[in-house]
Amino acid sequence: MTKQKKVVFRHELKFLISERERDILLPRLKEFTKTDPHTKNGSYFIRSLYFDDIGRSAYEDKEAGVASRKKYRIRIYNLSDDFISLECKQKEGSYIRKISARLTTDELQDILHGNYHFLFGRKEEVCSQFAVELLSNGLRPEVIVDYDRRPFIMDAGTVRVTFDEHVRSGFMSWDLFDGTIPVYETLQPGKLIMEVKFTEFIPQIMRDILPLNAAEQVAASKYVMCCDAMRELRGINL
Repeated sequence: MTKQKKVVFRHELKFLISERERDILLPRLKEFTKTDPHTKNGSYFIRSLYFDDIGRSAYEDKEAGVASRKKYRIRIYNLSDDFISLECKQKEGSYIRKISARLTTDELQDILHGNYHFLFGRKEEVCSQFAVELLSNGLRPEVIVDYDRRPFIMDAGTVRVTFDEHVRSGFMSWDLFDGTIPVYETLQPGKLIMEVKFTEFIPQIMRDILPLNAAEQVAASKYVMCCDAMRELRGINL
């Protein structure tokens, strides 16, 4: 029997900061952290296709501040099909957890064309859950979210700090590997999102580096921000 990987809940803090604040933080972080080995020149590109149901529950639950909620996405890196990840991000109060499963290119295309029953045969928890949502609640693609991520890792406290820059949204195509689909800047010029994730605690040295109290903490997710941008672009008044 395959041993299931233990999934732990983590804390997640999000801050809206300026490029100037980022530039001040970067040299401090580099002294005490290591970069993600998957980066190229210190960053990588993330593209996620988010799904929502007919009632737009993922969006509405986030806006309403529902304590227990979840959202599904399919994520790729650097527009490559080397690693395609089906993910469910769950939030319970102030804690988050992510469960995921690898997909092949053919499996991704099957999902996008409504052929998802193969998911029931997969062993990963997220696959059967996603299939049930697709079948029962009419889950369908909602928006593409693009951004460039600079990640930093600190082993003590399992801390991960990321700078998500140039957050863009798109909805004209669900072809995740197409680098020419139109996307639209979501954040104000010169702004980016800093995320701090940790399992148990933030080490004091990290607290000293990060001006967590001074930064503007944001509640909205990149998914919500990109949905709002798309609806504004379409001329839909929420």
